[in-house]
Amino acid sequence: MKRKTIFFILFLILLNGNLVHAGLDISYKIEMLEWKAVNQLFPKYSKFTVLDIETGMQFNVQRRAGSHHADVQPLTAKDTKIMKKIYGGKWSWKRRAVLIINKDRIIAASMHGMPHGAGALKNNFPGHFCIHFHGSTTHSTNTMDLSHMLMIYKASGKLEEYLVKANPYEVITAFVAGLKQQDNQITSLSSLQKVKWAPIFARIDNVRITRMPLLPAEDLKEEISIDIPIEIDWSIKNSGHQTYKGVIHVVRFSTMDAWKVDSQSFLQDNKLK
Repeated sequence: MKRKTIFFILFLILLNGNLVHAGLDISYKIEMLEWKAVNQLFPKYSKFTVLDIETGMQFNVQRRAGSHHADVQPLTAKDTKIMKKIYGGKWSWKRRAVLIINKDRIIAASMHGMPHGAGALKNNFPGHFCIHFHGSTTHSTNTMDLSHMLMIYKASGKLEEYLVKANPYEVITAFVAGLKQQDNQITSLSSLQKVKWAPIFARIDNVRITRMPLLPAEDLKEEISIDIPIEIDWSIKNSGHQTYKGVIHVVRFSTMDAWKVDSQSFLQDNKLK
């Protein structure tokens, strides 16, 4: 794909895993490419463009290292400035859904925005950051990071498809991950009720599930409503650390429908609404 073509993407809409130009009869297929293939496609020192799904902003990077995922750096100081603007002017570990653009390929991915480790380029970026693809892992585990995985599904246009097929425990973990990453689409798709998430996100510094006993999947086939015991650690702005020990109510309207979190009662129980 020629560089001038990249700018057309700002005018495209995401539809069923395709970027479709609203005014022209063209489309670009988004690939959810496995890490093993990406690792070969983008060897060390290769360069590519990162496009943020939410803002439409894009910047260029170079892969510098990484065996389980790509360790990359913004190419120039200008690219660093754009990346920081994407994160609201502050570096953050929060994951974001992105598209990786290289020649005629567009690949779904997820990045975080925190400089760490070593850096070699003159770009005003103190270190490197990580980009994950489907099947990539962190340095310390052999499994995909949940939040990165959800962002990859979001970037590929397959997030709703994933959640429709998810069991109650997967929906709950996605819902909590959406709160942690402050992502409106993840929380909205996994929530039973419509909620204004922005003021709730503004109160949350961090959240994680510390305990959630699992029932065998076959025990849930005929259920349409379940109270799932859970323990959650919160870090709330101006309130510090707090722990919730209770239940999350999940429901579906039939055995063919998607599970949803009763977010209204959950937020009230945790004094967030």
